[in-house]
Amino acid sequence: MGCVHGKCCGNYPTQSEGDSEHGTHRSQRKHILTLREVELVPVPSHNFRLEYSVLTQRGYYPDSPDKENQDSFCIRTQIQGNPNVHFFGVYDGHGQFGSECSNFVKDRLVETLSHDPALLEDPVKAYTSAFLTTNYELHNSEIDDSMSGTTAITVLVVGDTLYVANVGDSRAVLAVKNGNRIVAEDLSSDQTPFRRDECDRVKLCGASVLSVDQVEGLKDPKIQTWGDEESEGGDPPRLWVPNTMYPGTAFTRSVGDNLAETIGVIAVPEVSTVQLTPNHLFFVVASDGIFEFLSSQTVVDMAVSFSDPRDACAAIAGEAYKLWLEHENRTDDITITIVQIKGLSHSGTFRVGSSEINVSTVTRSKREKGTSEISVSTGSDVCRFVRSRSCDFKSYQHAVSTRSPAIVAPSPAGQRPIEL
Repeated sequence: MGCVHGKCCGNYPTQSEGDSEHGTHRSQRKHILTLREVELVPVPSHNFRLEYSVLTQRGYYPDSPDKENQDSFCIRTQIQGNPNVHFFGVYDGHGQFGSECSNFVKDRLVETLSHDPALLEDPVKAYTSAFLTTNYELHNSEIDDSMSGTTAITVLVVGDTLYVANVGDSRAVLAVKNGNRIVAEDLSSDQTPFRRDECDRVKLCGASVLSVDQVEGLKDPKIQTWGDEESEGGDPPRLWVPNTMYPGTAFTRSVGDNLAETIGVIAVPEVSTVQLTPNHLFFVVASDGIFEFLSSQTVVDMAVSFSDPRDACAAIAGEAYKLWLEHENRTDDITITIVQIKGLSHSGTFRVGSSEINVSTVTRSKREKGTSEISVSTGSDVCRFVRSRSCDFKSYQHAVSTRSPAIVAPSPAGQRPIEL
């Protein structure tokens, strides 16, 4: 969910909307819907492999038939030449220049992360530095990010450990075998005003948090309880510069959104770590176009019924697209990556630098929001930074502490078929 004007700034997806580094093994045939091959990459430190596929789908916008797909993705294997380190990211752009922001961050974030010599010694610190550096570079690029930006959900695989860094309301989900059940465990926590901690943080930074109906005087602005996203439907709480009608963001963190930074929207990621076990079957990295009407558990239930991740991507994207049209007169852009974990056992040994790995998981779903289980400093230091427009980059980096843990969807009448 983007700015108040929707993702206001099409063509169907092209290779430029994603980045997948070669050097991996591929199957011999392309999928009829995704037009991609299953890609395989080994993790020799633990004698398992990752088999994955990705699909990105332009949304249906009846008022903007030529609107670009503002989602992008990045898959980069063998980071720093290390066969045990791999990266998966999905970026959901918003605003007039959302596509440019999404593609800029797609390229720069992984490059910055790849060139950090401390990556394996302290992945959490490297992740945080990469996000802040990319945000700084976007602000100083030729792209107008004053009211445009992107969310980012990324997974770094280091041996048998996942490091999940999230900024915004896209999501990563892990499928876990629990007896006879396959359970969805959220690896990220959506950063929106529905979260009490995030709502309180941006208010301290000067944001006015109101729904559109409250801004327009149709509802009492003094009522500062919005329930959850399921009950609130299409009028969620948003962030505004006091006494204005902008920017209206429905998220509390992003990369870019220079104006929204003045009221507490930050690019600091929440980072969680999970050590994989043989009970972990696959993980999903997807934009909120998937999760707006599908719960994490539903996505896992659908994915587990397919042996081929391409079939799973196509089925889930098709179902999400169908549900969008049942509830709205448009659809969001949709991007989903499914990474299957094959052959993992307890026999591997691997050490990341010299530090202990903090194992934690986040187990919440998009339409069941509450207090975040990820610990992140969100106090007055952040507020002081976002209110100051004269801070240099060095002070920016130290403003916060982040030591924390298939069916093709039919097109609407009169439109050409949607190409998944």
